[in-house]
Amino acid sequence: MQGENRTLIQQFIIWRESHIKEKQFILILSFFVGGLSALAALILKFLIHSIQKVLTNSFSLTHVNYLYLVYPVVGIILAGWFVRHIVKDDISHGVTKILYSISRRQGRIKRHNIWSSIIASAITIGFGGSVGAESPIVLTGSAIGSNLGSLFKMNHHTLMLLVGCGAAGAISGIFKAPIAGLVFTLEVLMIDLTMTSLLPLLISSVTAATVTFIATGQNAMFKFNMDTPFVLDRIPYVILLGIFCGLVSLYFTRAMNSFENVFGKLNRPYKKLILGGVVLSALIFIFPPLYGEGYDTIELLINGTTIHDWKSVMDHSLFYGSNNLLIYLSFILLLKVFASVATNGGGGCGGLFAPTLYLGCIAGFIFSYSSNSYGLPVYLPEKNFALMGMAGMMSGVMHAPLTGVFLIAELTGGYDLFLPLMIVSVSSYLTIIVFERNSIYSMRLAKKGELLTHHKDKAVLTLLKMENFIEKDFIVVRPKMDLGELVHAISSSCRNIFPVVDDNGKLLGIVNLDDIRNIMFRQELYHRFTVEKFMNSVPARLLDTASMEQVMRIFDDTKAWNLPVVDINGKYLGFISKSKVFNSYRQVLVHFSDE
Repeated sequence: MQGENRTLIQQFIIWRESHIKEKQFILILSFFVGGLSALAALILKFLIHSIQKVLTNSFSLTHVNYLYLVYPVVGIILAGWFVRHIVKDDISHGVTKILYSISRRQGRIKRHNIWSSIIASAITIGFGGSVGAESPIVLTGSAIGSNLGSLFKMNHHTLMLLVGCGAAGAISGIFKAPIAGLVFTLEVLMIDLTMTSLLPLLISSVTAATVTFIATGQNAMFKFNMDTPFVLDRIPYVILLGIFCGLVSLYFTRAMNSFENVFGKLNRPYKKLILGGVVLSALIFIFPPLYGEGYDTIELLINGTTIHDWKSVMDHSLFYGSNNLLIYLSFILLLKVFASVATNGGGGCGGLFAPTLYLGCIAGFIFSYSSNSYGLPVYLPEKNFALMGMAGMMSGVMHAPLTGVFLIAELTGGYDLFLPLMIVSVSSYLTIIVFERNSIYSMRLAKKGELLTHHKDKAVLTLLKMENFIEKDFIVVRPKMDLGELVHAISSSCRNIFPVVDDNGKLLGIVNLDDIRNIMFRQELYHRFTVEKFMNSVPARLLDTASMEQVMRIFDDTKAWNLPVVDINGKYLGFISKSKVFNSYRQVLVHFSDE
């Protein structure tokens, strides 16, 4: 049966090549990718809400609910077991995986990502994991695009475009935000904006949004009614809010990396589970708003109009009826990052979209509520600033100001706040880039030199790998060899450089042919001088783990044309020639530009 299906696909490919142009077929594929991505988003949302409803429907509003201590741990246990024993692959950091796939210029994402992220994240979030469903569904959408393209034998450039179409469709479908889906793909995934790529991305975004509108209605994801119009007198405070969101984004990013490193040092799954489970259940028990995605809290803060409305955020908790709303929200602002990392680090699966929106909403509310409490001459509407805080936090954490603006406008229908949304997004972005050059998604790849960017030179260097340039046909000599032995080595070499190594293979220096050319035929000196006398130090040593960007920087600094490569222990591995790198660079640049 499988053989027959493969034959049918092959026959269809042959027919398609004869009857449908490739550009037209890409548009057809982008339509199906968008539709399937939206369906995947709807399924994931349905599963999450169904699980949450079953588990928490009977919770008491005014009393402590001790099951908050149990559900999140059960969730990460089940999700961790599913990933380790069923999937048997790492499915965390979904957007980072997509960036890596694009950086490799391959666009290939494993087939299981079509369904594995949906199941794992539904279990994790449904049981209370303090993460979001958006990154898993973006990975799912990208996997749909990648595998649909692979099924029809599309080239790697088209696969990368379909990966972007899947991501755009997923964002558009889950948020009902077609413009944000398109902008996210261009801004975060760094798909080049050309007419060739724009139309398929648009088709996927629009198709996904249409499917979601048909299934769930045309209302925005969050209901928002602007009671107080924006006035220009508030612009200075909007700028300050953007700076505040940028600093909160910096805290979120740094704290997340530090806490993830703690989990990275634990070598056993059960140790990660214990640490993640204890931290997560304790935080959710004390602060129930940390349970799940947190969209109920966002809805409450952007729609509430009185202190009584906002204080309901403390329902189900130890602080029910308390008057310390500002302190309560401030603790959530500081502790949300630990709940999110504990969820994923303990074995769960989820993303950062929801935590970012959640924290942005709280940050904006805290900023405006505290400002109004101090009696500033200009009133800052809490719900408006909560909305702006979401855009500022999105811009800061993801280094994506346009995504922040369009996503929040489409999420809430708050188009009347477009100007302040732009101001707060830009302010937040300009604040965080002073401290962090890369977004929370891309910094892992940037540290490894594996991040593809819109900067063509850096992008080309990212595609080049050091191991492909190491030349090993240099004859190695020893420091105690005499001139006669060195001349014998020269006679059998086509190179004019000879690396000098010790008995352990460590590089000591080099001998240049030009330095001994005037005495190499004087046989009476053959036993008088040793290699050690002619040995020179090298201008620099290249570590075999260095990126090609670092390699070219060292070549520029030293003005050398050949440099030795050593491992971390100093053992000689070979040489890299600048001319060979330049030749490959030109070839890749031509190919890169053609695409």
